Amino acid sequence: MAREQFGICAEPNLHGTYLIFNAMDDSNAFIRQALSRIPAMLDHYADRFSEANLNGVVAIGANYWDELVPQGRPKLLAPFPTLQADDRIAPATSGDIYIEIRSDRADVNHIVSTKVVELLEDKVELIEQTRAFRYLDGRDLTGFVDGTENPQGLHRREVALVREEADPDFAGGSYLHIQRYRHNMKLWNMLKEKAQEDVFGRTKLDNVEYASADKPLTAHTKRTNLKDADGKSIEILRQSMPYGDMKVQGLFFTSYCHSPEPFTLMLKSMIQGDGEGHFDHMLKYTEAQTGVAFFAPSLNVLAGLAEA
Repeated sequence: MAREQFGICAEPNLHGTYLIFNAMDDSNAFIRQALSRIPAMLDHYADRFSEANLNGVVAIGANYWDELVPQGRPKLLAPFPTLQADDRIAPATSGDIYIEIRSDRADVNHIVSTKVVELLEDKVELIEQTRAFRYLDGRDLTGFVDGTENPQGLHRREVALVREEADPDFAGGSYLHIQRYRHNMKLWNMLKEKAQEDVFGRTKLDNVEYASADKPLTAHTKRTNLKDADGKSIEILRQSMPYGDMKVQGLFFTSYCHSPEPFTLMLKSMIQGDGEGHFDHMLKYTEAQTGVAFFAPSLNVLAGLAEA
């Protein structure tokens, strides 16, 4: 039976490090061996720093998958869905390998990130490293709770993981989409609290969602809380975290799901809207600077890379 990577469905941590690499030419054999060893490395440091609640995820880019894993491809794996409407854009950017490291200690994240980079040696190019953190009680830097609609408990696995009957060769894996958003905090902070709440469609302090009749069609919750033809909620599992310093602030957004379709539908709803001009007004105050599609395979598939 396929075993999922623990970090996909793990509960939130205090600190996160997101690493994105591009593979160098003629390095695939080395990279396969290295990636197959990362889960054991994570287990080692999770045991050594048991109080840190360390977990992680290894994922392979949609555009790199066939080159690295030529023996088979997840059925629904596709490039990042680039979208644009007026001045709103979700760009597709480069990324062959993704390593996500989360724990409750920033120093542990640093240690493990360093070991990952050392393991991959010069066979990859580190093109992005983002250090993120939990903000207050799980809020985005806008001051609103992030991931309110996240599935809870065992339902997280149902939402995030590929089912055996859907794709037996890649069961236990997860379709991952990442976007690094940069917020315009100066512009956002010019809004009064009620105007900010209208942008989100929920109250700021106590995180109460507006009643449906009171929710603007441009509210973030309206544009992302979607239903299917049977009236069932379309869900993803977010493992997003804020990042930033005194110059740049934003959100490193991550979406894990058993299919890439829910993320694509939400992104279209945000950017293109409902066809009547109602797009997500949060996009007036933040913009996506990156966008990459990955697949986070099961531990079984990762172990098999060593034999490929």
